[in-house]
Amino acid sequence: MIFIPTLLLVTLAIFFLVSLIPGDIVDVMRTKALDVEVDRATVERNLGLDAPLVVQYGRWMGILPRKDGRFKGILQGSLGESWWHRKTVNELLISRWPVTLELGLLGLIISQLVALPIGIYSALRQDRLGDYVGRSIAILAISIPGFWIATLVIVFPAMWWGYMPPIVLIRFGEDPLGNLRMFIVPAIVLGLSIGGMTMRMTRTMMLEVLRQDYIRTAWSKGITERVVVVRHALKNALIPVITIIGLQVPILVGGSVIIEQVFNLPGMGRLLVDSLMERDHPTIRGITFLFGIALVVINLLVDLSYAYLDPRVQYK
Repeated sequence: MIFIPTLLLVTLAIFFLVSLIPGDIVDVMRTKALDVEVDRATVERNLGLDAPLVVQYGRWMGILPRKDGRFKGILQGSLGESWWHRKTVNELLISRWPVTLELGLLGLIISQLVALPIGIYSALRQDRLGDYVGRSIAILAISIPGFWIATLVIVFPAMWWGYMPPIVLIRFGEDPLGNLRMFIVPAIVLGLSIGGMTMRMTRTMMLEVLRQDYIRTAWSKGITERVVVVRHALKNALIPVITIIGLQVPILVGGSVIIEQVFNLPGMGRLLVDSLMERDHPTIRGITFLFGIALVVINLLVDLSYAYLDPRVQYK
């Protein structure tokens, strides 16, 4: 019900917040062209920046016609045209989104493959050595910044073994193994940023579920630990964990921006940083809007997953 209004609010926030970024394209052009005079009025008129912000927003959305009389905006499937690349934002994103998607999916998968087993094991071995080790790993994952680990991963292997990550993108279709080798280390670093919190939440919820009466009944019947955990306890414990994972997706998106920059991956995150430096507002808005759509859709999927995990939850 609130999906469309939420997207509308996202567009409003993105457009007007980007407009508040200090400096503009004219300042960048003057910096790059030191020997050429840049006329602010001419540039703003050519780019449509001379119109009020409300009019610019209407043109970006496709509600109002552009200077050429055409309606071409988000409602028509267009995210605008880059001020620097001489391409549409759609064309830029088409070439960049597979990198960001692959990095994000690998990071999410790796983090959960590590976090869920450690969290479950810590709960089953509460206050034992394995539990202390698991909790220590979770605290370290939460505390250590991802960009710092990424820097260490690049610097020390280069110093000790003369190894540097590939700087030229290897497409999955061209060389699947080479592509995986290129993305696996950045994905692990990215996954650490959300893995620690998932470990902590999984352990907490498993401990709470394992103290329930129906779990005690299952133990008293002599059911094996594996069956009790997988069939009876895990599904109920996962509901808050799934919520946490959904709430951590913005961290994953923000982390991808930094990781792509550190590992020289030509994804949307790196394009966003470059566009911020160049004050390329259409590209900034297009990337942020795409990220916003992804977050809204993922949160919707998280809400829908509750009905599968808990039959008591019904959507009418």
